[in-house]
Amino acid sequence: MTIFTKIINREIPADIVYEDDQCLAFRDINPQAPVHVLLIPKTAIVSLDQLSAVDHRDLCAHLMLTVPKVASLLGIGGGYRTVINTGAQAGQTVFHLHIHILGGRDLKWPPG
Repeated sequence: MTIFTKIINREIPADIVYEDDQCLAFRDINPQAPVHVLLIPKTAIVSLDQLSAVDHRDLCAHLMLTVPKVASLLGIGGGYRTVINTGAQAGQTVFHLHIHILGGRDLKWPPG
């Protein structure tokens, strides 16, 4: 069980900014921008590598369509970055699929 599952189950607190029946968004505890939230599916999926076109197609569409809703709720609908780290080498530290939504300042490229 990951820390994100514990947040979903309300076993540990989080600053939740959005929730529906399939996903949850909450503020990152180590923000890299003025606005930095994580959007997670309520289904435990380790990473993009574990997605199945058969089992997860609708969930993936829902997550992608929820990103702009969350960005708009947080006042960054005009410009934000999304990041999905896949695997430890890419910087994934919690092995539950999550989308970083960052904004609130000019974001430079390349990111690092």
